[in-house]
Amino acid sequence: MTAAHDAERIEQANASGRQPVVFVHGLWLLPSSWDRWAAVFEEAGYAPVTPGWPDDPETVEEANAHPEVFAGKGVAEVVDHFADLIGRLERKPAVVGHSFGGLITQILAGRGLSAASVAIDPAPFQGVLPLPVSSLRSAAPVLGNPANFHRAVPLTYDQFRYSFANAVSEEEARELYGTFAVPAPGEPLFQAAVANFNPWSETKVDTENPDRGPLLLISGEKDHTVPWALTNAAYKKQHRNEHAVTEITEIAGRGHALTIDSGWREVADTALAFVKRFH
Repeated sequence: MTAAHDAERIEQANASGRQPVVFVHGLWLLPSSWDRWAAVFEEAGYAPVTPGWPDDPETVEEANAHPEVFAGKGVAEVVDHFADLIGRLERKPAVVGHSFGGLITQILAGRGLSAASVAIDPAPFQGVLPLPVSSLRSAAPVLGNPANFHRAVPLTYDQFRYSFANAVSEEEARELYGTFAVPAPGEPLFQAAVANFNPWSETKVDTENPDRGPLLLISGEKDHTVPWALTNAAYKKQHRNEHAVTEITEIAGRGHALTIDSGWREVADTALAFVKRFH
């Protein structure tokens, strides 16, 4: 179903003649987490495309019933999947990604595949060195067991509350957990964890490519999973690209759920304003 959905959205984007915008979700979410964003961008004149990772189920209910479909997905496989989808678009798209989707966004931009990029609380790429305690605690449900490399790992509510929904009320956190949370492959987290010890890491980003295009990094002030130290370290490396605009902004009072919680529109408008400046 997801492959058919992706093909349909790509066909619609090509037929529209509008500037496409590809949205890349991260771990523990599905493409449906971007539905409200897609509506905002479409209303602004863009052609939104919200692909899944390979084998993503259509719904949260299906995902939680069949967690095994998420297992065994590494960063390179997911990046190549999105690169293939982008290659089927007639215009080079803007790309917007959250968390591991923000890392994938930067890898795609480093390949020269993005017209403009927005990476929101992005997972660290190779060479991003800080190891904040809150990040380690957020990753512990996966990294705590080496067997999780080959598994799909769900978050308990308490784990989701800490890593995603720490900046919202208890009531909203429970609503977000029930509405959006799905299992996720363990492999990408292990790949990120050892990236700085592996010269062939799949999390490597070409930050120097003159065709990278403009890039905005967005950090949620209260994010436990990807705090400011990580996003800012990525910015400092990306900012060395002399050929393209690189910017960073922090959104006050927001955690890792900033793309899906009740304040999502502020983040969407920030991303939209950046994309509009260039396309």
